[in-house]
Amino acid sequence: QVQLVESGGGLVQPGGSLRLSCAASGTGSIFRLYVMAWYRQAPGNQRALVARITSGGFTNYAESVKGRFTISRDNARNTVYLQMNSLKPEDTAVYYCNAAKILPTDMEYWGEGTLDTVSS
Repeated sequence: QVQLVESGGGLVQPGGSLRLSCAASGTGSIFRLYVMAWYRQAPGNQRALVARITSGGFTNYAESVKGRFTISRDNARNTVYLQMNSLKPEDTAVYYCNAAKILPTDMEYWGEGTLDTVSS
């Protein structure tokens, strides 16, 4: 069973920074084959993609976070990170880690989420 555990969320003032981590277990030696992503969901809103990184290191970001957030991965540690800078109140949300692959089987997994609150 693949499990994803997020950490690093908390309370930060506008303009501050947070670094989120997502540790994967149960992936064996094929963590490198997963596309990893961060999503977020604010109260009353739909869950939305924040950032994604492929096994080849290609990344894409939501327009609202481009230039402020950076996604990265460490395959040796089975971990994906999200560095969040210049945080705004509208970044307040529960952030979820996601892992997905197509081959040899089509599978997708979610973490339980970590809360990021941006407020003065």
